[in-house]
Amino acid sequence: MSDRILLGAFAFHPGGAHVTGWRHPSSRPAEHLTIGHHRHIAQSAERGFFDTLFLADGLYFWDRYPSGVDHYGALRPEPFTLLAALSQVTSRIGLAATVSTTYNEPYHVARTIASLDHISRGRAAWNLVTSRYDEEARNFGGDAHIDHSRRYERGREFVDVVHGLLDSWDDDAIRADAASGIFADRDGLHRLDHDGEFFRVRGPLNIARPPQGHPLLFQAGGSESGLELAADTADAVFTRGGSAADVRRFVDDLRARAVRHGRAADAVKIMPSVMPVVGETAADARAEADAILALTPDALILEDVSHQIGQDLSGRDVDVPFDYAEEFDTSNETRSPKPAVERLLADGPATPRDVYSWSYRRSLLTGTGPEIADRLEELADDGGADGFIVQFPYLPGGIDRFVDHVVPELQRRGRTATTYDDLTLRERFGHPRVPDRAHR
Repeated sequence: MSDRILLGAFAFHPGGAHVTGWRHPSSRPAEHLTIGHHRHIAQSAERGFFDTLFLADGLYFWDRYPSGVDHYGALRPEPFTLLAALSQVTSRIGLAATVSTTYNEPYHVARTIASLDHISRGRAAWNLVTSRYDEEARNFGGDAHIDHSRRYERGREFVDVVHGLLDSWDDDAIRADAASGIFADRDGLHRLDHDGEFFRVRGPLNIARPPQGHPLLFQAGGSESGLELAADTADAVFTRGGSAADVRRFVDDLRARAVRHGRAADAVKIMPSVMPVVGETAADARAEADAILALTPDALILEDVSHQIGQDLSGRDVDVPFDYAEEFDTSNETRSPKPAVERLLADGPATPRDVYSWSYRRSLLTGTGPEIADRLEELADDGGADGFIVQFPYLPGGIDRFVDHVVPELQRRGRTATTYDDLTLRERFGHPRVPDRAHR
C-alpha cells in the first residue's frame, strides 16, 4: 500500500446509490436520462481528481416487487453509449462500466471496450459481473439463471476470449501507407480460433489494438467463485467496506489467492466501497443521513428486507418485530455474506424498519470533510486498501459535497492527486501496458 489513495466515483443509479435518492431535494429526476445530468457528475469527479468514473448496470428492470415500480428510481441509460459521450466532455478521468459475462458475447464486449479505449485515449475499463437475477435470464430466452458456479466458469473463459480478441493485431500492424497501398501487415494479424466449453470464436477483432493493450478489468463479489476469479484475472477489485479489520481480512485473503494463481501479491488493487454523507458539522451529517432514510416508503422497506433475508414480509407492519425464518433461497443470486441475516440470527427478532435502518446506516460514513478523510486514511493504512469506490446516496449533490469538502482534505494530507499525470488508466493503477503478442 502506497500513500496514494485511488478514488473511483460510483454511480449506481442516476439518482444515487440509495433506492430513493432520487427524492432528495437536490436531485433532478426529470433530467436523469439527459447528458447534462451525467456530464455534471463526470466533470465533478474529474474536478475532484478521481481516477475513474464507474457506472453500474443491469440487464433488467426491478419489477419483482410492486415497490420496484412504484418507488425505486431504477431507470438507467446503456452505460457504454453514455461513457462514449462523456469521453468527449472529460479529458483525464477513467471510464468504467459493468458488463455481464452471462448475457453478452465476448466479441461484442471486446469490440465495445476497444472502441471506448480508442475514443477516450486509454481511459476505458470494464467491471465483470456474472449477473444475479432471474429477471435478466428472462430477457435472454431463459426462465432462471444458470448455476452460480457455472456462471463464474463461463466468466473465466469470457475473460480469456476478450483478451485474446484484443490481441488480434500487433501494435504496429496497421500501416495505412497510402503510397504503397498497404493498409495492414498480414503478419501482424492473429486469428483467435477459440474453441472452449462456452464459446467458439474465430476472430480476429475488426478494430486495432487498444491504447492500454488490455483495458483495466474490475471485478466485484465476495463468494468463493468470485474471489478466485478476481485473484486470477482482475486488475482491481471493488468490495464491501466495513471496519479496518474487515478490510484487512479481505485484503490479506485476496492477495494470498493472487499468489496461489502465480501473480504478485499486489497485482490486484483492492478498493472497498464507501458511501459518505458529508456535513458542515458531524450533527449536520447525521441529520442528512436521517433525512435520506426518511425518504424510503414503508412498502419499499418491507420488500427490500424481504429480498435481503429471503423471507416474505409482505403485509406486515414495518414497526412490529418478526422472527427470522428463511422462506426462499437466494444463493443462486449471490453467495456473498448476508449481514442482515447474520444480525438476526445473533440478536433475535427485530422490526423490518430496524433491519432496514441498520443495513442502511452500516453502509454509511457520516461526518465532516476531515472526519471522512480520517476514516479513509484508517481503512487505507490499517486495512490495507489501495483506494475506494465512493458511492453517493443521492446525485449530483452527493458527489459535489465530497469533492468540495473531502477531496481538499485528502489533498492537503498528500493522500490523493492534485493534478492528473499524462497516463492511461492502467498506468494510473500501477499496471504496465499489456504488450502485444509479438513482444511478450
